[in-house]
Amino acid sequence: MNKEELVQEIAKKANVTQKEAAEVLGAWVDTIQKTVAKGKKVTLVGFGTFEARKRAARIGRNPQTGKELKIAAKTVPAFSAGKKFKTAVNGK
Repeated sequence: MNKEELVQEIAKKANVTQKEAAEVLGAWVDTIQKTVAKGKKVTLVGFGTFEARKRAARIGRNPQTGKELKIAAKTVPAFSAGKKFKTAVNGK
């Protein structure tokens, strides 16, 4: 499902226009991105948690040459699914 299809489903289920659904979805995504970028967690009970996680610096290898290279430490976004979401995906 792409963003356009998601907007259509939200509009249909919430009984709003597609424009309104797109605005709400955009605001939701923007809010989560800004909050996680500040280093805070966003927890939606039953759905999951969005957070920033730190990756340590490490040594990697160039697959073509086999030469070692340094990979810098960085912070990456992460999502952990909640129990209700995991149960729905497992079909239980």
